[in-house]
Amino acid sequence: MIRPSRRHGLAAVREPRLCEAFLEYAQARGFVIDVARVRRPQDKARVERAVRDVRDDCFGGERIRDLAAARERAERWCRDEYGVHRHSTTGRMPREHFLNVEVPVLLPAPEQPYDVPRWCTPKVARDHFVQVERALYSMPTRLIGRTLQARVDRSSVRFYDRSTLIRICRRLPPGGRSINPEDFPKEKRAYAMRDIEFLQKQADELGPNIGAYVRRLLSGPLPWTSMRTVHGVRGLAERHGVAVVDRCCGIAIAADMLSLKRLRAMVERDVKPQPIPLDRPTPPARFLRPAQIYALSANTKHGEPS
Repeated sequence: MIRPSRRHGLAAVREPRLCEAFLEYAQARGFVIDVARVRRPQDKARVERAVRDVRDDCFGGERIRDLAAARERAERWCRDEYGVHRHSTTGRMPREHFLNVEVPVLLPAPEQPYDVPRWCTPKVARDHFVQVERALYSMPTRLIGRTLQARVDRSSVRFYDRSTLIRICRRLPPGGRSINPEDFPKEKRAYAMRDIEFLQKQADELGPNIGAYVRRLLSGPLPWTSMRTVHGVRGLAERHGVAVVDRCCGIAIAADMLSLKRLRAMVERDVKPQPIPLDRPTPPARFLRPAQIYALSANTKHGEPS
């Protein structure tokens, strides 16, 4: 469970690098990790000796069908065979020693299976969202473009920026969306939260016809699908003026026309072009000819030269 080091010596013992999954399991179960050097069985002689006994005495010569049979065989061997033989070093039977010495200091057995976490590295997209387990979670604007570390378990998702915990979210099923309004700039919160009432209020403040036009757009069964069109109407008012757009919206409502493309064409035609100053010099025409060249002669009949 220790990551390999360049030198498998004292440096690996004094500064061990434990993998995150095993370190979390140790913290969850409440035991301490006593590290040993890689490929140095003499550092843990008692542990290695037990491995040989289990391999040769417990499972040696046995026919194990599946994992359940292996567990049943190991429990019976510890309780009825190896556990009742007197140990040559301690002089006590392992089962008796376990019940009288080790059991009183052991922690209670966990009631639930360990929730094995999963790690991934999602990237914050331009729309403030990261995708984890096919669900979307919003992140602050300052993290756009950064790659985070996400820890996923049975009930929660934790996001880290390097070693800093950013947020703990409730895990959502695939297709879910977790949105925090504070992650978005003020001008984008209404669109991120799909706040239809806020958009309608802004349109009413621009003009009566604009408010009525937006109300018609948002009156359908899926109003959030028209949010981009509402945003386009507001953009027309910012570029060409509220008065022009409000007048064109009134004409569009009377004609029952709800196309943003046609509304934009109406607004652009209604905008008066800027007059060209008279003192502006006229560029010379490259192919300019006198009018006499194009005049018809007296003998021309029906548009044909004589």
